[in-house]
Amino acid sequence: MKACFQSSSILLPKKEYCTSNWPVVACDQYTSQPEYWKEVESKIQECPSTLHMIYPEAYLDQGDARIPKINNTMREYLEKGILEETIQDGFILIERKTISGNRLGLIGKVDLESYEYMSNSKAFVRATEQTVVSRIPPRVKIRENAPLECPHVMLLIDDEQGKIIENLYIQKEQFSIAYDLDLIQEGGHLTGYKITGEIVEEINQKLYDFEQNSHGLFLVVGDGNHSLATAKTCWENIKKNLSKEEQEKHPARYALVELVNLHSLALQFEPIHRLLFHVDAQNLFFSFLMYLRKEHMDIQEGKEICFASNEIQISFSISNKQSRIPVEILQTFLDQYLLEHPESTIDYIHGDDVINSLGREKGNCGILLTAIQKEDLFPSIREGHTLPRKTFSMGEANEKRYYMETRYIK
Repeated sequence: MKACFQSSSILLPKKEYCTSNWPVVACDQYTSQPEYWKEVESKIQECPSTLHMIYPEAYLDQGDARIPKINNTMREYLEKGILEETIQDGFILIERKTISGNRLGLIGKVDLESYEYMSNSKAFVRATEQTVVSRIPPRVKIRENAPLECPHVMLLIDDEQGKIIENLYIQKEQFSIAYDLDLIQEGGHLTGYKITGEIVEEINQKLYDFEQNSHGLFLVVGDGNHSLATAKTCWENIKKNLSKEEQEKHPARYALVELVNLHSLALQFEPIHRLLFHVDAQNLFFSFLMYLRKEHMDIQEGKEICFASNEIQISFSISNKQSRIPVEILQTFLDQYLLEHPESTIDYIHGDDVINSLGREKGNCGILLTAIQKEDLFPSIREGHTLPRKTFSMGEANEKRYYMETRYIK
């Protein structure tokens, strides 16, 4: 028996293409900073790169025009031998050096039959945050005709004793290196170790035992919730036309992901801030204050939330919020406010410096939040709670997963 997270076939670029030009950061980063992606494009140009196989969300307003080129690039990389199946049934152990420390990960595949993203799920693999269903269809268009997947999904395992990933890292000297390179745009350094042979069966067994003793919640989604929800949607569409036997073997039933230990010291939970465009910051703040009082809450001295613009700068906490968390209260208000003010829009920003800078531009307002405690994550999800969308981020934007490995899904 295998766990829902298990060994996989994995494709990597051939050695001559396995340079710093190949990996780029997750497509959902720097969405309000297209200049970041322009700089990446100017550095990489036409060199083989995952940049040409993804759709940076900073460009989503361009519609579907980019999608055929993405799919054609994947086919070209396969036909020209730029990509090759480096691992047929195994894992890649990752060591990622970031500003927060050395973060370890394990690349494998997750069975989408064991994952659910809806609230109150009882699946072995669950979303941590609310899934915005309207965000899935545009992503389905990108994946549904793609021969490969380039994942930026990170799943978390509650392995306090380090039995899985950390135990493998102790043995790293016995594994051959798959890649060892610097990441562009201050992404740190990335090393991958090939996990193949007899040890693969041992790891699969450990994962299965861990799953069976997980009291129904084995893994939660740390990053890439909407990407994994997209993979799930595509699989549900595909399996309608397959027999039970065909469903068991179809590659689209699985998604390539990185597994990370929740207890990693280099895994820092950072808040995701809100950036409002085309707003009157003072009106926004006083509207929020009125909303709180209507809900029998109020503001008090503290630093849970900060409104920052060229008009106001005010930090406060919320009193009488009972068991509700500040980000849930704020997001509920903002959803209502944006419906009433269609001229205003919102983005979700990582990093205090970025939100402070963008928030002070004319017509903008940044709303800074504090991070949740990561030790509260699994108990909350196990009890059936789903956090509001964009509640937390694992590290700063340049610490996010960079695309490196690929896998067949056709």
